[in-house]
Amino acid sequence: MVRAFKISQIEQGKLNEPTQFVGGSYYLLSAPPIAHAVEVAAEFVDKHKPEIGGYFVAYDDGYYSYSPASAFEGGYTRI
Repeated sequence: MVRAFKISQIEQGKLNEPTQFVGGSYYLLSAPPIAHAVEVAAEFVDKHKPEIGGYFVAYDDGYYSYSPASAFEGGYTRI
């Protein structure tokens, strides 16, 4: 079981905004009606290469990942 949302926007964090991530950050946002926003390290974006329409995935052990829409929708069922 995972928690996830479909990414509707990817925004780079502003240089003058405080962040916990060395090297900068990005915000992954979901579409309304239930809007989510998650700040991730620039390293996450470099590694996973998230795209709009794909899914931000959070596992129970605290690991975060990205899944393309076709892989996520073909492998998971909503409960």
